[in-house]
Amino acid sequence: MSVLLLLISALVLVYLGLGGTVATVVLVAATLAGMSQDHWHILSILFGGGLLALALVILHARDLRRDKLSKPLLGWVRGQLPTLSDTEQEALKSGSVDWDGELFSGQPQWSKLLDARPAHLSSEEQAFLDGPVEKLCAMLDDWKITHEDYDLPNKVWKFIRENGFFGLMIPKEQGGKGFSHTAHSEIVMKVSTRSVSAAVTVMVPNSLGPGELLMEYGTDEQKSHYLPRLASGEEIPCFALTSPVAGSDAGAIPDKGIVCKGQWNGKEVLGLKVTWNKRYITLAPVATLIGLAIKVYDPDKLLGGDEQVGVTCVMVPRETEGVHAGARHLPMNTVFMNGPTWGNDVFIPMEQVIGGQEMLGKGWTMLLECLSIGRSISLPALGTGAGKLAALATGSYSLVREQFGRSISQFEGVQEALEPIAGYTYMMDASRLLTSGMLDRGVRPAVPSAVLKYRNTDLMREVINRAMDVVAGRGVITGPRNFLARAYQAVPIGITVEGANILTRSLMVFGQGAIRCHPFIVEEIEAAGMKDERQAVRKFDDIFYRHIAHTTRNALRAFVLGLTRGLAEPVPREGNIQKYYRQLARFSSAFALLTDVTLLTIGGGLKARQRLSGRMADCLVHLYYASAVIKQWHEEGYPDDQRPLVEWALQTSLRDLQASMREAVINFPVQALRWPLRLLVFPLGATGLNGPDDRLGAEVAATIVKDTPVRQRISRGCYVNDKPDDPLGRVINAYRLANETRELRARLHEALHNRDPEELGGIDMLLGHQRKELVDWALEQGVIKEEESEKLLEALTAQYDVIRVDAFDNEGLKALARCAKGKRKVVERPPRDEQPDDQA
Repeated sequence: MSVLLLLISALVLVYLGLGGTVATVVLVAATLAGMSQDHWHILSILFGGGLLALALVILHARDLRRDKLSKPLLGWVRGQLPTLSDTEQEALKSGSVDWDGELFSGQPQWSKLLDARPAHLSSEEQAFLDGPVEKLCAMLDDWKITHEDYDLPNKVWKFIRENGFFGLMIPKEQGGKGFSHTAHSEIVMKVSTRSVSAAVTVMVPNSLGPGELLMEYGTDEQKSHYLPRLASGEEIPCFALTSPVAGSDAGAIPDKGIVCKGQWNGKEVLGLKVTWNKRYITLAPVATLIGLAIKVYDPDKLLGGDEQVGVTCVMVPRETEGVHAGARHLPMNTVFMNGPTWGNDVFIPMEQVIGGQEMLGKGWTMLLECLSIGRSISLPALGTGAGKLAALATGSYSLVREQFGRSISQFEGVQEALEPIAGYTYMMDASRLLTSGMLDRGVRPAVPSAVLKYRNTDLMREVINRAMDVVAGRGVITGPRNFLARAYQAVPIGITVEGANILTRSLMVFGQGAIRCHPFIVEEIEAAGMKDERQAVRKFDDIFYRHIAHTTRNALRAFVLGLTRGLAEPVPREGNIQKYYRQLARFSSAFALLTDVTLLTIGGGLKARQRLSGRMADCLVHLYYASAVIKQWHEEGYPDDQRPLVEWALQTSLRDLQASMREAVINFPVQALRWPLRLLVFPLGATGLNGPDDRLGAEVAATIVKDTPVRQRISRGCYVNDKPDDPLGRVINAYRLANETRELRARLHEALHNRDPEELGGIDMLLGHQRKELVDWALEQGVIKEEESEKLLEALTAQYDVIRVDAFDNEGLKALARCAKGKRKVVERPPRDEQPDDQA
């Protein structure tokens, strides 16, 4: 009994997070009580007393503990901890941890989420959205941009420059707008609902262009010279990171700069002779200032240090001799400016190193800091914009489109497709706002940025595909009427760029997050790497036992909360969603436990276990997106009309979270741990979280069909006009008229249903060429009144116009071919030795 009571007391103390004097008193009392129960049997005294002595050593005998326990443990741990490359070590030093750290902790403090300052627009930012952004969207004709001009019109480029779209993030004192990250996200999102090409053109200079790097790291001279020119559009920037052979492995870039002396503006100065070959570089064909990530070498020791200096960020003016750009890629026929850039032994002075000479070799840290910003905004905003466009257009279309005398929105099969369009769009928007709010608070969310980029672009694919299912033939015919084609074509772009989703999921999210967000691992790695063994043991000793207590506590929490369905967890009462809070807390503990077990047993082999890493990344994704939905609903005051969307999102997240965690457990690489992990994580089995039922699904589908405030909330930020000659406008116009004539059309349908179809040539007259005759017949029969006839005819005409698709005669096709042929001229190539490998 002495051993049993001691162990039970220890577990309770760990679960409650108690230590020190309290723990000592409880352990001694429990052991003595057990010995008494055993009538002071010698075995009870020996075993109970031995365990108590070990516990007291761990708690109090610091020097003895360090020498006899911590020192040998450190040697073992050194072999278990993952080894980190130089770039990974730099990655861990960059960025910061926010709500993602709470999810990794296993015991998230919900008050930190709910009390955090939310994403917010100032009156000036809202005015810019309502003014210049609206005007820009109205100027954009995506069909003409894509199929006739292969570029934004000159007047659009001029408008973007003159209205400060290239300087959204540059401070006002340097000529920019000085907007928040949330404003940047909102602007990109809105423009993307009109034209992906225009949105990409706007977002790139404001994310990873040289401007962001200059604001963070530039010298005073660089800032005063370049930032006003970038803000005004006098300089158009690009940033070239991706090399053909390196792909997503930015640490393996072959592009280089050799420290040397050369001529610049008629003077001999110290600088770099730069050779690069980059591709997929947005704005490269028109950029006047090319940012480059290169590796710098100093073979002649002109800097007096090592030969290998490291990754460095530099700026190369386009007019510099030896710089090549101008050829274009066409990413999925989306015509934003994108192409290769290359140069061979191009000399630039040290003043063109971003941050000056002292920032040589620090480019990787600079890039990681800024990547976490741009990755949090650009593609997540574009993905959300696609969702909002799909929700607005497809919901409208499904109401207007009729089959068998009924709106297709009433068909359960169509509702099943509309449901995720509405639900996932709501989730994308919530996560976008949660992350932009972090940025505006000064957080550099390295892990959430990867989560958001991966998940929002993946949900964009899901939503657009579902929209295509509903719109069907209307969505697959190319032409100026098509309101989904461009978003559909653009889906693979978001999936691929800024880190391919496969690698983002399988390597970045959990691979970095498990270490960066863990409360102890980073310090343990630092201790293991210290050269002074005494200092290493001291540092390790201060951390390791807290780590063990942390892991044990999460194991106990996962088991207890799994048994009780989270009922043992205190959670907020606002919104009446306690059951979801409890399940999320339960899975957060299980996630933290799995993280520790993974690092302990697999350690440095994690990189090769990409299926496990990917499943764990999915767990974090679902925890993060559920949290974002709760945060959004909280900030909006828990409106009841959004409850179906909130419950759908939370039930979907929990279902998918359970499935991902179950797959991680049953396929855990260490087979001996599978059953223990299943017992701890799923003590009652992986059941009970089945996702939304059909009733809730139908309610969610209706949120984008019915003309209600919640429909407006889902599509908020989407550019809208209701002009009948606009691709989206004609659908919105027909939707408006359908709602206004709902009762009239119901009377007409009933009258037709009760008549012989042969009398009127069939119900298809509703959408055929006899709309006028049909309205006249309804008037004669007394189905409608004289003053109602014109409105009904207008609605039927708009209804038919919505389902029409574009058709091209031979001359029309030849005209399109002439436009394309004129733009596909072979670019004159440089001499063979100056060509990049993929251009030769």
